[in-house]
Amino acid sequence: MIVLALDTSGGDCAACVYDSASDAVLGRVCETIGKGHAERLMGIVDKALEAANLDLKAVQRIAVTIGPGSFTGIRVGVSAARGFALSLGIEAVGLTTLEVMAKDWQDQHGQKPVTIALDARRGEVYIQSFAADGSSVTNAELLPLDDAISLFSRLGGEVFGSGAFLLNGEANAVEPDRFEITAVARLGAAKPQGGPRPAPLYLRGPDARPQTGFALERRAHA
Repeated sequence: MIVLALDTSGGDCAACVYDSASDAVLGRVCETIGKGHAERLMGIVDKALEAANLDLKAVQRIAVTIGPGSFTGIRVGVSAARGFALSLGIEAVGLTTLEVMAKDWQDQHGQKPVTIALDARRGEVYIQSFAADGSSVTNAELLPLDDAISLFSRLGGEVFGSGAFLLNGEANAVEPDRFEITAVARLGAAKPQGGPRPAPLYLRGPDARPQTGFALERRAHA
């Protein structure tokens, strides 16, 4: 199966063309841009396809990260994945950033249980635990730091991500959370057929709030 993987959930804008039959990465492009994913994604997809020497029509599945992460970035990636799937008549699958980070960590450190913890700021942590085979042990949650520490203390084992320092009572890491786009591709290829369409995973509401006190008076017209 030829999979096109997309990630716009954080500071990276990445695409990967992957052949699951041979476990081969055919084309991979990742640019750390911070913002502006909507303007850059299509060009990055074109570069990945060019590196793979394949046309978009050769793609048989789309895989995309659905969050938690940047509100705007997640919308860009999910919309693109759905658009590609619709135009090509193929399936698109969604992957959380937490499960992708677990896959990436286990690829590098062996098949061991791991808890992924991401610093969500405001004294909160995005957290989810995974078994040695990559299956989820807990649901993805946004928890106050004390509750996240309590959960991890019950589960034990390894912890990874920007929130790991917080769970261990240390100062937070400076580096943002990142992962290999190839992990998105491999997980996407392994997902069973017939799942739901990708949809953004927002564990926290948007920061923007409607302004109050500035509403214009509505007047009836004669």
